[in-house]
Amino acid sequence: MIDKVFNKEIEKQFEFDEEVASVFDDMLDRSVPFYRDVLSLVSTLVEKNTKEGDRVCDLGCSTATTLLEIFSKNSKKLELIGIDNSSAMIKRAKRKVAAFGADIKLFQADFIKDEIPLSKIIIANYTLQFVRPAKREELVKKLYNSLEKGGFFIFNEKIIYEDKKLNKQMIDIYYDFKKQKGYSEYEIAKKREALENVLIPYSDEENISLAKSVGFKNVNIIFKWANFACFIAQK
Repeated sequence: MIDKVFNKEIEKQFEFDEEVASVFDDMLDRSVPFYRDVLSLVSTLVEKNTKEGDRVCDLGCSTATTLLEIFSKNSKKLELIGIDNSSAMIKRAKRKVAAFGADIKLFQADFIKDEIPLSKIIIANYTLQFVRPAKREELVKKLYNSLEKGGFFIFNEKIIYEDKKLNKQMIDIYYDFKKQKGYSEYEIAKKREALENVLIPYSDEENISLAKSVGFKNVNIIFKWANFACFIAQK
């Protein structure tokens, strides 16, 4: 379905409800620059850093697009697990997984409160940015403890720049990207308003510092475009 969530008046904050879930795949393709390229990069890294039987866990898995990409490209049999706190997202994810006949386990859970299974790789695509800053370090520490020794945490985030002028320019570039993808000025403005104080991005340096503060030794940026970045951290 085509994303038209914000082409009308909305008076509530952004949430991953049924309306958003129904158009989420289109929303990501049109809202996240190089989204499919980043998924391909992540799935390739999973292929290169796992062995038969390893567990890969996707937190905030939404409609399971990342896990399906891994399943379709990986030659090894992996235990693939998706966790999301949105019942609407999990419902859609289960439909997609069934349609593809993929061996993927999906759970609705609050990964801030609930247990995260011990994994070789944990993925969080555009997930940490929706966790309140006061809880973010606690969650990343939990993820560190949920990884096997030598395991990897791969996370994608929207980012900000400390230089205010550059930050504004990057936002403008991003908005131009969304216009090119068919979003109107009104839709862009309404979504930004709905995301205010819901999506709270960090800078590159803050994300790297956060990962290192909980114990990750090697933290690198492996993809970056304007105000989006992909990080990989090893335990």
